[in-house]
Amino acid sequence: MTEPTGRRERKKAQTRQALADAALELFLERGYDQVGVKDVADCADVSVTTLFKHFSGKEALVFDQADDLEAALVAAVRERAPGQSIPRALCEHVLLAQQQFAVHREDPRFADFSRMVQETPALRDYAHRLWTRHEAALAAAIAEAADAPADDVGCVALARFALEARGLVQRHADPRRAADEVFGLLEHGWAASHPAT
Repeated sequence: MTEPTGRRERKKAQTRQALADAALELFLERGYDQVGVKDVADCADVSVTTLFKHFSGKEALVFDQADDLEAALVAAVRERAPGQSIPRALCEHVLLAQQQFAVHREDPRFADFSRMVQETPALRDYAHRLWTRHEAALAAAIAEAADAPADDVGCVALARFALEARGLVQRHADPRRAADEVFGLLEHGWAASHPAT
């Protein structure tokens, strides 16, 4: 007899979460480079084959919510308030993400996690690639919202710059001011913000 879809999906989600939790625990305890995928699978009490059904590789175990990020970015454009510009909607999305990032900082493991990512070149590069891979989906959402061709270079540029802006905002002492400046520049252009240059 086939299990109900709801139960099957819950089991998949539980297995995925168990793998992500086991990976984080092992990576923080032993160091990322000292842990293999078999170690993670063993800790979560699943096979390596099962691990690869849920995660594309070792780096993906660290960043287990990537699909949610893309859906949220696209929703920021598609579900923006009437009359709100696309750059302003993306600005608000980046600021909301910054607030959520600040909440995560309160987790005692956050500093160790951040340090692990920054000190591990493979993870640092993967995190950047993971974030910027959302460019195509975001550009498509922007083009659709602007009634522009799918390959419109302005839409692709806005998507790329909006994604890169997140890092600038996160590192700035005043995230709100940084986001307003960056997205103001994207919305109004360089000439409007620097008329003498």
